[in-house]
Amino acid sequence: MTFIKAPTPPTELQAALSELTKKHCLRSCCTARLPACRGPRTASVVPTSSSSAWASVACCHGTSLSRPKSTGYSNSATAPAQPQGRSLRTRTSWVPIHVRVLASLTVMLAIFVVMTVLVKVDTSSWTHSFFAVTIVCMAILSGTSTIFNSSVFGMTGSFPMRNSQALISGGAMAGILSAVALLVDLAGASDVTDSTLAFFLTADVFLALCIGLYLLLPRLDYARYYLRPVWPAVFSGEEQLPQDSPNSPLVAPGSSDSQTPPLRPILKKTAGLGFCIIYLLFITSLVFPALSSNVESLSKGSGSPWSTTFFVPLTTFLLYNFADLCGRQITAWIQMPGPRSKVLPGLVLLRTCLVPLFVFCNYQPRVHLHTVVFQSDVYPVLFTSLLGLSNGYLSTLALIYGPKIVPRELAEATGVVMSFYVYLGLVLGSACSALLVHLI
Repeated sequence: MTFIKAPTPPTELQAALSELTKKHCLRSCCTARLPACRGPRTASVVPTSSSSAWASVACCHGTSLSRPKSTGYSNSATAPAQPQGRSLRTRTSWVPIHVRVLASLTVMLAIFVVMTVLVKVDTSSWTHSFFAVTIVCMAILSGTSTIFNSSVFGMTGSFPMRNSQALISGGAMAGILSAVALLVDLAGASDVTDSTLAFFLTADVFLALCIGLYLLLPRLDYARYYLRPVWPAVFSGEEQLPQDSPNSPLVAPGSSDSQTPPLRPILKKTAGLGFCIIYLLFITSLVFPALSSNVESLSKGSGSPWSTTFFVPLTTFLLYNFADLCGRQITAWIQMPGPRSKVLPGLVLLRTCLVPLFVFCNYQPRVHLHTVVFQSDVYPVLFTSLLGLSNGYLSTLALIYGPKIVPRELAEATGVVMSFYVYLGLVLGSACSALLVHLI
């Protein structure tokens, strides 16, 4: 005799949630005209926005679909994580992200306004005090810019990868604008005070523009969709249950019984990408600008403006930032190798060869190594292009992969961790570059 176990009837709360979800999904299918509603009734259509799209497909088909395991990187990011997980939006953000962004921008704008005013102030009678004020302002600017960058990158972790790629490309575009401004200043400026005032006023305008654009962000439907609160995941070490499963825990978003962010699973999942970012930026900051900016033209003795005034700004700053932008932009169309590939760390390690290439260019002054191997101005141009192109492409890949290999509710915290890898690599490279220049 065969006994068939009858399914357990859902509770009143579960039945109400299921009915509400069906109504919402039916309305979404009718208004948005999802391809899943018009096509054959299969579960092969993979949504690309969020895990709520799986519920929409299930409602349109009248079936119950289980979300797939995350095998790489995607916008749904439904891989299981570790115990005691909750919505990290409420656990790590003791200060809301909009407060962090606006406060950091406001502080930076205030400091730049003060420094703009000080440009026209005669500080010859209080030189030491002015130096102390400058150092304090630089320290505050460094801290607030770190908070701003990590917060914004963490926020874009909830968006599709193309948005993270655009954010990273914006950094290279800023470098190009700075290099162009430097060239214009060298070519046409006659008074250093007026040039300084123009630079600070430009910074004031851009910071005010950033504040205005960020205040407009919540008004965009696209941004509100990806910044909406996510249904908290339960990290039990087992396969994550579908959201409409009768056995799935009904935890309200924002509830939390732990105040410690689950950094260990994030660090474990992003360890490989973190190494790539740290070592890649270590090599970059080891070479640029400490080594590359001291590579002089072999025809400097001719006295031409190209070899004396414009050689370093063009071949070091403008060329590097342009190559860096090109490398970052390529990732919008080509995303290879993948986040789990061993080719990615191999390419990162291969960039170590760039260090001796720059050392044996016409770096000046030379104390210990007197041999200049590359006797042409073409070589530093080629090496700088290779440095910027590889830095832009590989760093962008690693940075956009990070928030996509974790569950969506961990994306913001993972973005902050990835920005920490960036700063760590830059600090290590800058510290070692000071030692390297004394060994040449």
